[in-house]
Amino acid sequence: MDSQELKGHLDMLLLAAIRVEPMHGYGILERLRVMSDGTFDLPEGTIYPALYRLERAGLLSSRSAVHRGRKRRVYRLTPAGEAALAGQRERWGEFSAGVMRVLERAS
Repeated sequence: MDSQELKGHLDMLLLAAIRVEPMHGYGILERLRVMSDGTFDLPEGTIYPALYRLERAGLLSSRSAVHRGRKRRVYRLTPAGEAALAGQRERWGEFSAGVMRVLERAS
């Protein structure tokens, strides 16, 4: 799945991946790949605009840290990010259940 197919869902996936543990950008990409069993194998650099946007919106905070000798930004969810993720999860559940109902009835 490419980044274009994720449009509209990337923010929710990033928040969910970061919720597991604060992480730097490349680590977040790797976590998404592992958690999705390879479905979300995104190129490096794909998520940075979204991370910056989520931070500006107050859903993430970041700090500079040294990881394996390199300076990186480590992102973590804010309380607003936790609340946003919970709301997005609920809406996604309703949406995906509705889609499945339509697909099952169309079979």
